[in-house]
Amino acid sequence: MRAEQIQIMHSPTLNTVIMVENVLQEAREILKVAELKRMLPKQVMHGTLLRILDYLQQSGKILITTKGVVWIYVPPKELERLKEGGLEI
Repeated sequence: MRAEQIQIMHSPTLNTVIMVENVLQEAREILKVAELKRMLPKQVMHGTLLRILDYLQQSGKILITTKGVVWIYVPPKELERLKEGGLEI
């Protein structure tokens, strides 16, 4: 009987996604994936980090190029103004 290998995909937690977002936002420059991993306050498995980066690119928050990863998301100014004014949405 042959044993089959099953590969289980690990889903990142919301805290991990937010942690990666914060590091990318604060970097304000293009980062290689290896540099990003070193800058994270906690270790993240490589596959999990790639999955987070795929999600952030699909949601329009980052751009992944041959030179690295860069944060590109700019929140709408109107939404920021409403939040500052204390208007509940």
